Amino acid sequence: MIEQIRIRDLGVIADTTLTLGPGFTAITGETGAGKTMVVTALGLLMGERSDAGAVRSGADAARVGGLVRTEDPQIVELVEDAGGEIEDGDLTLTRTVSSEGRSRASVGGSAAPVGSLAKLADRLFAVHGQSEQLRLRSSAAQREMLDRFGGSELLGLLADYQRAHSERRELEAELAGLSDARDERVREAARLREELEQIEAIDPQPGEEIELKQRIERLSNLEELRGATSAALRAIADDADDPFASDASSLVDAALREIERVVSSDTQLEAVAESLRSLSFQLSDVGRELAGYASNLDQDGPGELAAANERLAALNGLLRLYGEDTAAVVAYGANSAARLGELEGDDERIALLERQLEIAREDELGLAAQLTAVRAAAAAQLGTLVTAELHELALPDAEFVVELQPTELGKFGADEVRLLLQPHPGASPRPLAKGASGGELSRVMLALEVVVAASDPVPTFVFDEVDAGIGGAAAIEIGRRLARLAQSSQVIVVTHLAQVAAFANNHLQVVKDSSGGFTQSSCRLLEGDERLAEMARLLSGLSDSESALAHAAELLVLGAAPNHG
Repeated sequence: MIEQIRIRDLGVIADTTLTLGPGFTAITGETGAGKTMVVTALGLLMGERSDAGAVRSGADAARVGGLVRTEDPQIVELVEDAGGEIEDGDLTLTRTVSSEGRSRASVGGSAAPVGSLAKLADRLFAVHGQSEQLRLRSSAAQREMLDRFGGSELLGLLADYQRAHSERRELEAELAGLSDARDERVREAARLREELEQIEAIDPQPGEEIELKQRIERLSNLEELRGATSAALRAIADDADDPFASDASSLVDAALREIERVVSSDTQLEAVAESLRSLSFQLSDVGRELAGYASNLDQDGPGELAAANERLAALNGLLRLYGEDTAAVVAYGANSAARLGELEGDDERIALLERQLEIAREDELGLAAQLTAVRAAAAAQLGTLVTAELHELALPDAEFVVELQPTELGKFGADEVRLLLQPHPGASPRPLAKGASGGELSRVMLALEVVVAASDPVPTFVFDEVDAGIGGAAAIEIGRRLARLAQSSQVIVVTHLAQVAAFANNHLQVVKDSSGGFTQSSCRLLEGDERLAEMARLLSGLSDSESALAHAAELLVLGAAPNHG
């Protein structure tokens, strides 16, 4: 429920505060006073598109603030998602539109995207004006109205159907994608098999190309390596039986013998003797290593070099195609094998998808049939109830018909909903888009909201000129129905009819002031004689006409009567 709205520099309104409260609030005023700006202000709080042209001339921006009373947990969640908070059930909403067209919003005291206001509006408000009457002519809006009336059972079934519909479409899309790419997948699989055969035939090992290059380098210099190894062996330990040999081992052994001969005379030489012994052992080890290396060289032949070059050439061929080194080639092969497995499994996937799709189609069709049945029952009941309301709204011979026509399966089922009006017996029911006048459409819309509100209540209804094209007894009945709707929801009505305003428990007047050389408007609460004078003005254009005042007094008594007459 909207408790208060403050409007600054919007249209002709300079600065005014509207105190609304529960029940039925009527807003009246002279033509051009700015009544429509009240609805515009509400639209801004609901996240509707802003218009820089609505900013009051000379002002830098238009500002609208609203205080909303709510205990709705879904509203609380939406406000928290927007970064705001609700204090003791009071929610503040603001919207600012600059003269350059920039728009800002806040929710619960925190800056928020304008879209946040629109999300809140879906739970807080229902606005009905000429644009809403035009929207009601659309098939989508008519279906939404029926589904709202159907309540939780219908809306829950619709949600189940939409999940099934979405699942069926997703399965179809995946199946179509696999089927359409079948030839391409076959070609890709053939290419991968050929590449894998080539890689598996060579069977590269990570790091193998480095080892091969080192081996080729050794085999290419085999004779030089043999000569150097032999010379080194002779220098370390010459095998010749020569007592005067000068190889390293003989010289170290001779030095060791000399030191051992005199070490008893000076123990400090013991460390030198130990070093010489260690050096002798090391020379022996080096000699054995060189001998083993030389032996291996003797085993390598010309064929080994050719084989190594051939293997390296084969590896280089793979490197040019599949990676910078053998590790990359091995990884490429592993990835290709995994992808080939996926491709070879697509046929099984297609078969599984086809089975799943068949089940999903059956589920969707079954839920669509259930949805149609529930809608048909709701349509019959809605038609009966709205017809009864229209009879009370000075359309005694009218009949309201809700018709379902089968359509192809879509997001909202297999039904096209058509709202039809039969203005009098013998006439054919005609679609609202073609057969209803503006006055009839206003009454149909009000009747629908009164009926639908019983099963899907909205906290606040805003009606802008719902009484357009209506007068007399019909206007009185509209006032009665608005008062009835106000028993369960807050109702705000911009009207030019005293017959409607008489049923309000809260009457606000938009007042125009042109005394300063320019026009500005404000809003005030009417009570007692001031309200009576405004009612007389609405009736006759004169606020002091005795006959109009008498008629106004009668209307106020009628509006204040128990159960509104």
